[in-house]
Amino acid sequence: MEITAAMVKELRDKTNAGMMDCKKALQDTGADMEKAVDLLRQKGLAKALKRAGREAMEGVIHAYIHGGGRIGVLVEVNCETDFAAKSEDFIEFVRNLGMHIAATNPLGIAREDIPQDIVDRERSICLAQARESGKPENILEKMVEGKMRRFYEESVLLEQSYVKEPEKTIQDYLNELVAKIGEKIMIRRFARFQLGME
Repeated sequence: MEITAAMVKELRDKTNAGMMDCKKALQDTGADMEKAVDLLRQKGLAKALKRAGREAMEGVIHAYIHGGGRIGVLVEVNCETDFAAKSEDFIEFVRNLGMHIAATNPLGIAREDIPQDIVDRERSICLAQARESGKPENILEKMVEGKMRRFYEESVLLEQSYVKEPEKTIQDYLNELVAKIGEKIMIRRFARFQLGME
């Protein structure tokens, strides 16, 4: 099948990958748009993993205020160079991340950031709910694991569905930025404030 400029543009709009990368992905997948998107996402993840060992000491701290001053977020995102920190893509990512955190109120950036007592309490609630279902013991653990996976998807920033594009996670969004900018990028920390809440 012939790869048209319109197909390449559509894939580029979906993935933010380079034109040649988009064309090659379409050729490699027989012009299957969804497979091409998956292929480019995998390549972006591979690039991200290669950069994981690098130092990321530049970046920005961004303040996002939402709801007429009722919710505020401070977020620090680091990269390797000042040049990358000033790029439009990086700044847009940080702004969107602040808005996302305001909307979703994650408990931590990664699973290991969630306090163990919260994880233990959630697991015991899930186990009690599973037992109430009356299912056999051998099924209970699978039910608990499924409920815990949903808990992490709702509570862990990197695993949450990105509010502007729910078909991808924050980790996917971060990987796309790493692939585009070509540097290690990490979400270092965040704080979310809500009026009248501890």
